[in-house]
Amino acid sequence: MTTTERPTPNPPGGIAGLIRRHPLVSFFVLALGLSWIAWTPWILSNNGLGVLDFSFPSILGTTQFTGMLFGAYLGPLGAAFIVTSITGGRAGLRVWVGRLLRWRVAPRWYLVALFAVPAAVLLLGTLASGGQVHAPSLLAVGLYVPALLLQMLTTGLAEEPGWRDFALPPLQERFGPLGAAAILGPLWGLWHVPLFFTEWGSWPAVTWLNVVEFIAFSALFNIVIMWLFNRSGQSLPIVMLFHVSLNNTVSVFWAEMFPTVGGDQLQHVLLAGAAVAATVTIILTRGRLGLPRTTPAFGHTAVESEKIAV
Repeated sequence: MTTTERPTPNPPGGIAGLIRRHPLVSFFVLALGLSWIAWTPWILSNNGLGVLDFSFPSILGTTQFTGMLFGAYLGPLGAAFIVTSITGGRAGLRVWVGRLLRWRVAPRWYLVALFAVPAAVLLLGTLASGGQVHAPSLLAVGLYVPALLLQMLTTGLAEEPGWRDFALPPLQERFGPLGAAAILGPLWGLWHVPLFFTEWGSWPAVTWLNVVEFIAFSALFNIVIMWLFNRSGQSLPIVMLFHVSLNNTVSVFWAEMFPTVGGDQLQHVLLAGAAVAATVTIILTRGRLGLPRTTPAFGHTAVESEKIAV
């Protein structure tokens, strides 16, 4: 009697098969590539390098809404949606969206997200200015909350569902907290690099030191964001608030309150503050960055319920 061997199924081919085999690499390639391609017209326009003789429309005094925002959404957010759809299907999308909608967390995390970064930024400004602090105008105070909400819908929504929601959990499972930080933070900073050739990066008043410092700041600030992500039960709203609180405080208050500290000095101050915060976070958490001892497998469809450890 003879036996017939069943043929071994061929591995999935094409782009979808490649994404299934290498989901994290695919995400990072798409996140950077899609944004960079979409930003190219803005970079080459009169709002950037001036290679193409046209300008993007200005909204609220900036062309970032018309020149940058679409590419920002298309990159991290779009890449996370594409890769999750292909690798996890509807179940994977439910987990991914579930973290984005995870508003019900302990009130203390809202206090941390809303006030910790502004307090730290204002302290840094006070130290850097030698105590020469000006009171903010009523207009700035009144604009803070509306600007924060706008930042949530733009910067927060464009970036965090990709960098922290999609990429961070599997990176931590595979490489551990510090390994994940060493990968995600620099790549997050690198994603911004083409923007230095536009009004976002104050082009043409840009040096390579500005770019290197920004990437270093991103890597260090990411460590603190990771801690908050892990400790808050992987709540994206909390992480988004924490992230945009920094952008909003600097945009709304810094120039008015610390007029003697600007330009490159501001970047030095933020980098130093992020270095201190990251170092303290690593030491106090013994390198765990708040990550539970057990984490779900990549693509797992259950909502994490482990007790969050320091």
